[in-house]
Amino acid sequence: MEIVIADSSHAGYANIICNTIEEASQIRGTGIAKRDPNYIISKLENGNAVIALDGEKFAGFCYIEVWSHEKFVANSGLIVHPDYRSMGLAKKIKAKVFAHSRKKYPEAKIFSITTGLAVMKMNSELGYHPVTFSELTDDESFWNGCQSCKNYDVLQSKNRKMCFCTGMIYDPHAKHTRKKQAFNPKNWERLKKLKHSLFFKKNNK
Repeated sequence: MEIVIADSSHAGYANIICNTIEEASQIRGTGIAKRDPNYIISKLENGNAVIALDGEKFAGFCYIEVWSHEKFVANSGLIVHPDYRSMGLAKKIKAKVFAHSRKKYPEAKIFSITTGLAVMKMNSELGYHPVTFSELTDDESFWNGCQSCKNYDVLQSKNRKMCFCTGMIYDPHAKHTRKKQAFNPKNWERLKKLKHSLFFKKNNK
């Protein structure tokens, strides 16, 4: 298994990357925004992606998005092909793209929005901490990317201040990010249940 910084030579994997992301979204029901192959190719050509390959077979992927004039970056589209799941590959890809982000954009805050406990755990171990959406980028292009998510109406109804996703940030200038953050899955589950109850309570009134 090889995990490398992707480039234009990997453009032939764009379709399987998008299909794997979309299939995972449908199975988990997590509302992952759909990706376009041309957008993925642009990330490959700019050196803003990491790909995992087993020989020539696609195994996993993640890419970097840049927002607000490089003040914020996000590691997005983390995916592992079904044939390679439950092997710890996602964690290795996440660590690789995080290190690449830190090297390429050393002054940027790295942020994530996710509903997945596994991603939250990996983020915590890398030094991310939970934040409100107001602490994330205000770049319209980022929020427009949520339009293909099935929960977009929830985000809009909350004036982009809250959604089912949890916002997390790694701030290179904050002292508390230098140590790994403790992760308690029970606390995250409580947060998710609280969000759901708040949303449904208001919608049922």
